[in-house]
Amino acid sequence: MQQDKHPDYHPVVFRDRSAGYAFLTRSTATSEQTIEWDDGETYPVVDVEISSESHPFYTGKARTVDSEGRVARFERRYGGS
Repeated sequence: MQQDKHPDYHPVVFRDRSAGYAFLTRSTATSEQTIEWDDGETYPVVDVEISSESHPFYTGKARTVDSEGRVARFERRYGGS
């Protein structure tokens, strides 16, 4: 097996500033900024614009663009029963 083929895989904190949410995971992402986590260790922190805590799909705040259903529109157009 070849050595030094894969990038460095280490613990990283991803922080969603808009939701005030952060989580620790393993990643190849790097950052100059660090943060002290709950366990007392210091980890690199990567700020993200959106995460599962602030994404409309996961929070249930997604807007419905088509308020009239496709079936109802078809029945109105073509005279369904």
